[in-house]
Amino acid sequence: MEFANKEYLLLLLLLIPYIIWYVMYRKKTEPTMRMSDTFAFRYAPKSWKVLLMPLSMILRMLAFVMVVLVLARPQTQNSWKSETVEGIDIMLAMDVSTSMLAEDLKPNRIEAAKQVASEFIIGRPNDNIGLTIFAGESFTQCPMTTDHASLLNLLQNVRTDIAARGLIEDGTAIGMGLANAVSRLKESKAKSKVVILLTDGSNNRGDISPMTAAEIAKSLGIRVYTIGVGTNNVAPYPMPVAGGVQYVNIPVEIDTKTLSEIAMATEGDFYRATNTKELRKIYKEIDQLEKSKLNVKKFSKKYEAYQPFALAAIIALLLEILLRITIFRRIP
Repeated sequence: MEFANKEYLLLLLLLIPYIIWYVMYRKKTEPTMRMSDTFAFRYAPKSWKVLLMPLSMILRMLAFVMVVLVLARPQTQNSWKSETVEGIDIMLAMDVSTSMLAEDLKPNRIEAAKQVASEFIIGRPNDNIGLTIFAGESFTQCPMTTDHASLLNLLQNVRTDIAARGLIEDGTAIGMGLANAVSRLKESKAKSKVVILLTDGSNNRGDISPMTAAEIAKSLGIRVYTIGVGTNNVAPYPMPVAGGVQYVNIPVEIDTKTLSEIAMATEGDFYRATNTKELRKIYKEIDQLEKSKLNVKKFSKKYEAYQPFALAAIIALLLEILLRITIFRRIP
């Protein structure tokens, strides 16, 4: 059990001055009767009412404690599990520029990349994995998480039309994409930190050069695996025309030199994938990376559990009132 509003528990400190007042000053407020000699009462048996006198104070304190616990909102959950597993921290940096719609990989480059990346994520259930996408600019689609169901859902929502519709600038900002992914890994405590960068072009946008981003990754101990995706020479590209789609051949311009230098600078590797089979093979090779321990906490839905405390407070308060008007009733 845990409390949503823990600050209310500080109200329990008010019990301390109340107890001190009760012990030191309570008797001074009670009516007294003076007698010349109390010898006759020295050995008289005490009434059971005298023994029950502190009960009113105890019931008031119990009611107060229960009310404070209700205000603190106690909550329970079905289960809470903490376990240590083997895994690494991985950021996927994926190119979503409009050129990723080329259909040299089936059904096209972006869908093939998403499919293989999904298989990679499913095959590594214990890894901390996040997703960065980039075109002419970059942003984080999903921060690092072990909640792979959410990650896969966000990955499937990745579309290249965000650049085509002008939501982000079109182009290929490799440096920005890599820098964004690196920024998500800089606080990582894992022994192995990896960026898997996939692109089909060369850097032509962004304020950060690819090699500058690579040097930052190197300084943080992050290995970068670069993947150039696309066939050689030209690739079929669907061009929207009135009434349908016309395919045109566009040149494949992958900056293999820069991608190789990025991988070399960060002690990673550069891969070239001309079809989906090769791309899947590349991800399987990366799957053999060194693993480190991660502490994963899993918990179920929380439920409010204030009802027993509220009931106890009501019962204690009613009992105290009942005793006050019956057994401990005072005559004015």
